[in-house]
Amino acid sequence: MNEQSAYPAYVMGALCIVGGVTGFARTRSIPSIVAGVGVGALYLWSADSIRKGTPNGLEELEGASAILLLSSLPRVAKGPVPATLAVTSALAGTYYGQIVYQLRN
Repeated sequence: MNEQSAYPAYVMGALCIVGGVTGFARTRSIPSIVAGVGVGALYLWSADSIRKGTPNGLEELEGASAILLLSSLPRVAKGPVPATLAVTSALAGTYYGQIVYQLRN
């Protein structure tokens, strides 16, 4: 696997962390900061696993994308932020799912 496949995960991780901190700063929402930083950290840790070539980095990214997607879907109609989270997590999940599929076949 090439190192480039870690870049989308680094971007997703940074966006999740910034989004969680922003949500907390605007509304004092503890769930926003916990979820944003938690999922963002999982994305960043998984991206680092891919970059280093350690096992299961792709599966960890699939898990992070699934967590973000499933937590965003119930709130999609509430505004652009949950809708964007749902779309970007679905895209990331699809991207890494295709890589996993290609590696296993």
